[in-house]
Amino acid sequence: MTEEQRSLPIWILVVSGLFALLELSVSFLLFFSPQSVVETVDLTAKGVDFVIYMWAARQFALGFIFAFSTIKRSIPMLTIAYIFFLVMFVGDLFMGISQKENSLIISALVMVFISSAMIFVINKKRS
Repeated sequence: MTEEQRSLPIWILVVSGLFALLELSVSFLLFFSPQSVVETVDLTAKGVDFVIYMWAARQFALGFIFAFSTIKRSIPMLTIAYIFFLVMFVGDLFMGISQKENSLIISALVMVFISSAMIFVINKKRS
C-alpha cells in the first residue's frame, strides 16, 4: 500500500462505501422490484422494462466502481467515480428544473455539493 493510499482518511472510505452500497441496492431494486422505485411509471408499457434495466445497469456499474475504488483505496478511481456522480446529478438538476420538480432539484443540489466536496477533499490529499 502506497503512502498516498494510507493517507486517505477513513471517513472518505466510509462515505464512498455507503455510496457503493446505495448504488448497488438501487440497482438490485430496479432489477428485481422496479415498482418499488418508480411508482408513477406504467411498467407494462412497451420499452419501459428496457429503460429500467439500462438504469439498473448504470447504477450497478457505479456501485461496483465505488466499491472497487474504496477497497483499493485508489484516489484516481475515487476521483473518477465522484466526477461521474457529479455529472449524473448535474443532469438530474437540469431535469428537475425542466420538470419543475422541487424535490429532484433539492436532492440534486445536495448531491452536486457532496460530490464536488468529495472531489476537492480527495484531491487535496494528493498534493
